[in-house]
Amino acid sequence: MKKKLLILLTVFIALFSATAVKAENKVVKIASDSTYAPFEFQDANKNYVGIDVDLMQKISEMNGWQLDQSFPGFQAALDQLNAGQTDGVIAGMSITDERKKVFDFSDSYYASSVVIATKQGNKVTAYKQLKGKTVGVKNGTASQDFLTKNKDKYGYTIKTYDEGSQLYESLKVGAVDAIMDDEPVLKYAINQGQAFEINMDGEKIGDYGFAVKKGTHADLITGFNKALKELRANGGYDAILNKYTATDADKEIKPLKSEYRIASDSLFAPFEFQNSAKKYVGIDVDLMKAIAKKQKFNVSLDFVGFQTAVDQTQAGHADGMIAGMSITDERKNVFDFSDPYFTANATVAVKSTTTDIKSYKDLKGKTVGVKNGTASQAFIDKNKDKYGYNVKVFDAADTMYESLNTGSIDAFMDDEPVVKYAILQGKKFATPIEPEKIGEYGFAVKKGTNPELLAMFNAGLAKLKANGDYDKIVEKYMGNTDSDDNKVDESTMIGIIKNNWQQLAQGLGYTLSLTIVSFVLALLIGVIFGLFSVSPSKFLKGFTRVYVDLVRGVPLMVLAIFIFYGVPNLIESITGHSSPLNDYVAGVIALTLNASAYIAEIVRGGVNSVPIGQMEASRSLGISYVKTMRRVILPQAVKITIPSLVNQFIISLKDTTIISAIGLIELLQTGKIIVARNFQSFKVYGLIAIIYLVVILALTIFARRLARNMKYWQN
Repeated sequence: MKKKLLILLTVFIALFSATAVKAENKVVKIASDSTYAPFEFQDANKNYVGIDVDLMQKISEMNGWQLDQSFPGFQAALDQLNAGQTDGVIAGMSITDERKKVFDFSDSYYASSVVIATKQGNKVTAYKQLKGKTVGVKNGTASQDFLTKNKDKYGYTIKTYDEGSQLYESLKVGAVDAIMDDEPVLKYAINQGQAFEINMDGEKIGDYGFAVKKGTHADLITGFNKALKELRANGGYDAILNKYTATDADKEIKPLKSEYRIASDSLFAPFEFQNSAKKYVGIDVDLMKAIAKKQKFNVSLDFVGFQTAVDQTQAGHADGMIAGMSITDERKNVFDFSDPYFTANATVAVKSTTTDIKSYKDLKGKTVGVKNGTASQAFIDKNKDKYGYNVKVFDAADTMYESLNTGSIDAFMDDEPVVKYAILQGKKFATPIEPEKIGEYGFAVKKGTNPELLAMFNAGLAKLKANGDYDKIVEKYMGNTDSDDNKVDESTMIGIIKNNWQQLAQGLGYTLSLTIVSFVLALLIGVIFGLFSVSPSKFLKGFTRVYVDLVRGVPLMVLAIFIFYGVPNLIESITGHSSPLNDYVAGVIALTLNASAYIAEIVRGGVNSVPIGQMEASRSLGISYVKTMRRVILPQAVKITIPSLVNQFIISLKDTTIISAIGLIELLQTGKIIVARNFQSFKVYGLIAIIYLVVILALTIFARRLARNMKYWQN
């Protein structure tokens, strides 16, 4: 008997255990909203995170559920729940009497409220202060219901928006004086860098709950409530909440991206430049790397030139930029700046042999050089009449420095660290006049973006200044010469070639690659449009004319900048997704479009150069138009157009220098990088001119031989 009872007990336990395991391994399908930060949203790595996400994952783990969570959007989540396509919904969903008729809710996991927010500095502490002002609100929300109900009482005007992004942007630009939104959503926006402030208590509008379809999945509600109670008791709930809503300034700043792309200048020694080992170094470079290491985030530095760095940061191609960038009121309209990391001074430099210039008064009647668009230019122009000197403007530092050496100017003004570095590199300059403070340099991000990156930079900078590492970085480049063991004397042409031939070869490779790829594509497109332009079809002729006139009417630099910066921004504005374009691809597209328009005209001219009588004679013999073009007209046109096509190839080769405007390091840009290090502009640019001359002469000789031998390979 005992044996039978033992067997039955064993079977019972086995069955119970199997059932328990099955329950614990249950797959639970949960639908959520897609864009409701901080409850559910995508982080920089396209992973869904938020209060609801973390909470549901933790509760599922505690219950032994296999969580299958999707993010179709709020209304779609409710529809799926009603249709039985999902087991439950967690989506910042308010518990209401109307919804209780359709859904079963868990205990409240969040007490929701709405609150008034204003721009920083525009403090509103009571509703009566809103009289005569405009308050923005999202359409169809509890916030709208509250504002509408109290509009007459407090005398404000309501302006509604369909999207939260529109609402927040309107407050930023001053289209509304205040906004009302869910308190956790607003607090999260503030934590992410939005320049808003909350100075009022929120209005309680209800509680958020987890929901299942009425009469179903009671076990999910029970499991959710039990786990929620336990999380509140052990502090797990508060940890999740604080992760997304805490406002403590001292809390640890965590990166939101696996790697941040930082754009920088390429020609601004000692802040960023290539050393003799072809590695980018400088104050900005070392500082950015040290801060990233200190704050435990990863950076990828891209040295594209100052203006290109500005454009890429604005366009979202880069997460931030550090490039000796002065903090100005105008730039603050476009960028958010870090705390200043360098106090910028400008100084007047003269030849080391000059003895008659010791003050600004000594500059009377003399010519002073300055770079265009700089703080130095602003100072020099402002004091021109006071001290009686003439001003000569330059686009680049190297040409300005050479002008001082040749005597075309008597002095120049430039950033003090740049001048000091030039002196350390052997330039025979002296700085007899006390420097002028012109501003401060800062790290920048696109306005309203990457607030965590800005916060990490500020925190890291403070730590580096406190432990003395900042002073070491500055002294390294301001007080010492380049001690690189591989340094080669670059005062001679031989030395320049010896130390830079690989870099120059790489730049030439990019130039030739750009030219060949774009020209092949342009040839294909240009021939097609060229044939269209001589076809009997009026539509094809008109279409070709529009294409040619449109492309030829836009300067190549403008076209390249538009393709690289404008097109991705347009796509982002339409789709909402950032789609940066590779600089090489953008360069190829720009060169292709530009060259194809001219090739189309070359083809048209070549075809029209063939006597029209040949076409008429061929057609009179009953030969089709297409066959006539292929057998009679085109063989002659090809011979006529070959010299012009080779010439266009040469033009495309030289046009690659323009593509450096979008940061592509071709041959000319490579030369600029070398000059920024050694200040040997005449020798370096002379060498580059020789390289271009050799390549173009070779192409010219090839074209001549090809034209002579055409008769031997024509069909």
